[in-house]
Amino acid sequence: MVSRLSDMFGWMASMGNVSTAACRCFPGDACWPSTVQWNDFNSSIGGKLIASVPLAAPCHENGAFAAWNTEECAALQDNWFLPDTHLASSSSPMSYLFTNNSCNPFLTKETNCTLGNLVTYAVNATSATDIQQTLAFAQDHDIRLVIRNTGHDYNGKSTGAGALGLWLHHLDSLEYVSEYSSPSYSGPAIKVGAGVSIYEAYKYADEHNGIVVGGNCPTVSLAGGYTQGGGHGPLASKYGLAVDQVLEWEVITADGSFFKALSTHHSSLYWALSGGGGGTYGVVVSLTVKVHPQEAAAAAAMSFAIQNTSTGADDFWTAVTTFVESLPSMVDTGLQVGWMLVPGAFIVSSASGPGISQQTIDGLFEKTILPLKKAEIPYQYSSQPFPTWLQSYEAFNLPSANVSNAIMGSRLIPRSVVEDQTQNLISALQTIVQHNFVAVGNSMTVASQKSSDVSVNPYLRQTIVHLSLGTYFNYQDFASNLQNQDIMTNTLIPLLAALTPNGAAYLNEADFQQPDWQSVFYGANYDLLDKVKSEYDPLDLFYALGAVGSDRWEE
Repeated sequence: MVSRLSDMFGWMASMGNVSTAACRCFPGDACWPSTVQWNDFNSSIGGKLIASVPLAAPCHENGAFAAWNTEECAALQDNWFLPDTHLASSSSPMSYLFTNNSCNPFLTKETNCTLGNLVTYAVNATSATDIQQTLAFAQDHDIRLVIRNTGHDYNGKSTGAGALGLWLHHLDSLEYVSEYSSPSYSGPAIKVGAGVSIYEAYKYADEHNGIVVGGNCPTVSLAGGYTQGGGHGPLASKYGLAVDQVLEWEVITADGSFFKALSTHHSSLYWALSGGGGGTYGVVVSLTVKVHPQEAAAAAAMSFAIQNTSTGADDFWTAVTTFVESLPSMVDTGLQVGWMLVPGAFIVSSASGPGISQQTIDGLFEKTILPLKKAEIPYQYSSQPFPTWLQSYEAFNLPSANVSNAIMGSRLIPRSVVEDQTQNLISALQTIVQHNFVAVGNSMTVASQKSSDVSVNPYLRQTIVHLSLGTYFNYQDFASNLQNQDIMTNTLIPLLAALTPNGAAYLNEADFQQPDWQSVFYGANYDLLDKVKSEYDPLDLFYALGAVGSDRWEE
């Protein structure tokens, strides 16, 4: 249940017509809509209302759904970690932690299966009218509203017990604009519906001989929380963040108004949506972004490991240190470098960028390869040129892993730490892997694209590594996952915070337990973002964990 914090009642009442109800209506409450009311609503939106059934229901014979089916359960378990398994669901999150372990496909069939933290109903919104009617129904009945797209979310924004979900996955329109013109940009653009995936946008731009900026994971939606939270990815060092590409948002606000937000029109909302986080200012229907010219590209991957972590550790960490020291020269050429560190092994999954030659990439990695050769540590390295950037992406980024098998936290590492405190950073990385956590680095530079038109945390402009921490999810012992989350919150992330005083975390992949999250996620922009939210959503219809304004409520 979501309830308004008691010490906020007076402030909310002073806003005039704002409701001071203590709680949202919850199933079983007297204020919860009747079956007749739900049916009438369903009829009004053309039968698009979906009653949630947990995806793992076929694995259980007890509980509200009792849908046990051996063959269906086995198939589900085999495909649980593939994105397509969850993309087709209107309620299943890819970060299992936020289900509250309500219907676990890997527990015995005798275990109960309940909705838990999943939305009670969802609307398969395929038009602006669907969205407007859903917003009105949620407000009329004081029901918690959740905006859901693909289900790719690390921070619980696409789940909510007793909530009505707005499922935007099928808003999948694409439109090429050959000559977009505005005071700040003239050139080609693409308008993408809210449900269009990053890979679909990449392919569509490629068909028009261009490149759009997106993320590493192909099935994340471009216009959703990804871009609204900032949006870094394999093109960041070349073109900037996803928010740096935004020309306009089509958005529906809490009162049902449907309009375009540009830097020159509804500029405060445009600013807030461009990096201030998803699910809190309005419902994005579409996004229009710049298209960059097609270019050839090159990409590389590397890995090395040691068999004995005690006798070979010094040489291993010497190579890792050399790689970290090479990051400034790598990103300055336009490369984005994705890497992962686990106990005894180091992997560069992809280093790529348009307009960069294979020879240039090989030269940059030679610095790391030299100490490996000297210490006789086995390694693998490969690089390849491609006629188009999309081909390099497909070769080195597909297929992509799901996010449902790990818990997450992050810290932004500024260039100054890599250049001036290298050994302190390496020491922190050593401690992280000693705890059997994985460290994942996305290395980039976006300093040159600094703009006052976007609200993304300014700390990203000095960042050279977005460092994510994680450990694999334990489906057999849910309590251990909460314990590991606490280790990350209380032990590991503070190590990185000590290196980055007054620093930040990347909003889209942060620790949901992060203390002082307002400043860590949003920086100095939080108070102004909160004013924008109050302007466009005075009733706090839009609520999400860790979103602007959520500190007025508690779950």
